[in-house]
Amino acid sequence: MDQQFVLYAIPVSGVLALLYAFMKASWISRQDVGTETMATIAGHIADGALAFLKREYKVLIIFVISVAILLGFANSNRPETSPIIAVSFIVGALCSALAGFFGMRVATKANVRTTNAARTGLADALNIAFSGGLVMGLSVVGLGVLGLSTLFIIYSNMFTDVAEVINLISGFSLGASSIALFARVGGGIYTKAADVGADLAGKVYEGIPEDDPRNPATIADNVGDNVGDVAGMGADLFESYVGSIIGTMVLGAAFVPAFNSMGVSPVAAVMLPLIIAAVGIIVSIVGSFFVKVKEGGNPQHGLNMGEFGASFIMAGLSYVIIDYFLPASWTAEGFTYTSLNVFYAVLIGLASGVLIGLITEYYCSTDNKPVIEIARQSITGAATNIIAGLGTGMMSTGLPIIVLSIAIVASYHFAGLYGIAIAALGMLSVTGIQLAVDAYGPISDNAGGIAEMAALPPEVRERTDKLDAVGNTTAAIGKGFAIGSAALTALALFAAFRQQAHIETLDISKPIIMAGLFIGAMLPFVFSALAMGAVGRAAGDMIREVGRQFNEIPGLREGTATAEFSHCVDISTKAAIREMVLPGMLGVLVPVVVGFTSKEMLGGLLAGVTSSGVLMAIFQSNAGGAWDNAKKRIEGKIEFDGVVYGKGSDTHKAAVVGDTVGDPLKDTSGPSLNILMKLIAVVALVIAPLL
Repeated sequence: MDQQFVLYAIPVSGVLALLYAFMKASWISRQDVGTETMATIAGHIADGALAFLKREYKVLIIFVISVAILLGFANSNRPETSPIIAVSFIVGALCSALAGFFGMRVATKANVRTTNAARTGLADALNIAFSGGLVMGLSVVGLGVLGLSTLFIIYSNMFTDVAEVINLISGFSLGASSIALFARVGGGIYTKAADVGADLAGKVYEGIPEDDPRNPATIADNVGDNVGDVAGMGADLFESYVGSIIGTMVLGAAFVPAFNSMGVSPVAAVMLPLIIAAVGIIVSIVGSFFVKVKEGGNPQHGLNMGEFGASFIMAGLSYVIIDYFLPASWTAEGFTYTSLNVFYAVLIGLASGVLIGLITEYYCSTDNKPVIEIARQSITGAATNIIAGLGTGMMSTGLPIIVLSIAIVASYHFAGLYGIAIAALGMLSVTGIQLAVDAYGPISDNAGGIAEMAALPPEVRERTDKLDAVGNTTAAIGKGFAIGSAALTALALFAAFRQQAHIETLDISKPIIMAGLFIGAMLPFVFSALAMGAVGRAAGDMIREVGRQFNEIPGLREGTATAEFSHCVDISTKAAIREMVLPGMLGVLVPVVVGFTSKEMLGGLLAGVTSSGVLMAIFQSNAGGAWDNAKKRIEGKIEFDGVVYGKGSDTHKAAVVGDTVGDPLKDTSGPSLNILMKLIAVVALVIAPLL
């Protein structure tokens, strides 16, 4: 098979993903929305989500244009390429923004249709919710592969130096990273300001159920699920996906001289990541057909079947791809590589992603000991609930870090730094279906909220709660997967930076490198503090607004008046836009300042931010997920020592407090740390030729 033909065929897989996503979106739109009340509520959620994105993107347009101009000036000593890297940056930012926009638009259509399907059964409701998530997943991988491969083809026809071509498309990754950080931080602040405000004002202060239409913050809470957990998560994995491909391509460029001497097409050294990603798209589409559930069955089994089935298929196809495109063995920079060992590295990445997901499920699932223990500790109050949740989050860092460490050492053993990079790509190769399973969660959560606000029969809420409980677990697994992939992607980009900056080794006994290490380790703490402080301030504003409406709107407590939902939506929107700027700029400016001080110091900073960031991200995400499901476990009634605890009890109120503490950890600062690690590494890679 002609390898040039394969390269030109890669964008076709991206187009296929987008076409299939469009077909699914059209099918969702044709489903019945239900009653007029349901349609009205869903309209408020969709309008709020779209309004937030419009305001966020207005700010980001200014940022993108400014950075593109700075990139052009920074590369002014290379006039033939300086505008091109700026164009790559803009295209990457545009693709990331489009992926989030498409996914969120469909999610706000799928939520009410999932609710309506739940009026008659569970199977159809799961199908709609998962299809909505699949649109998000396929939009991410489709735009990622289409954008990267198109730029690679164009630049390859403009320049003969493969390393130069890859350096130019690294701007694409920087654009994706920039949008991802602002989308994740802004969306996280929005969703958690609304969620914490709604929970505390409603359940604790007013004593009304979750998603009660009397609570003015409920619409903002449901909007937040879309802008934070759909658009935000999509931008996060888009960045990981693109970053892992580019990191592997940069390291693969070192094979070009060896391939030339063997008479093997040098393109094979750098196009392999794109081929694996393209095949992963097809596998994700095939895996989606495995996601089914029988009436009365467990939706988790259907979702697992699709996700794990796709991973197994991808493992087999990876062997065929690598064996065909790479020579049996070759030597580059003193390291002997074999195609079989490269395949082993891909396999390690796939396996470690699945393992981290399963470990996360153990710590966050409602049926397992850690969550049940947090529920038990809630009997004695909020303080013991919080202590138990913090302990669970800290303990949950152990096994994932061991898995990651083994994956790093093993993949390096088989294929050096290239092995680490391609292990990250292996983990992300079926991102299409992995993100679909993750985005299914907030759609199901919205469906339950609409059922409650529309006062549908109890059996409808029971079905949506069943979908939502699984969604909480899949969201926790998705966050664990995102953290694992971020760690490996950051390491791949770190290795690429060292190669581009011509840094052989980093001796941590040198004061300048140790200083960089400490600064890097500090950044996730400062970043988390900024994000959590933003949520706290916005949630306080939300609680005061809810209290004002209950006190000033006659009949609101009794349910005879309508809440002013738009005021709460506006509070979350303004807070998110205002507060996302400082944490976002932290990730862009710090590596530039440190890098132009000393490139070795920047290397130390990358090591510090990666090690500290991974631990903080796992701790925060798992602690928050465990607190959330401990609350849900009590809401579903749980028995300890012959006493049954449920909604409205003091134990439940203590669990709600724990859940609200965990909310900004698991949905704002924790997931955003993934992007902080990768963004700093991408910035370092882009400025490496200038250092």
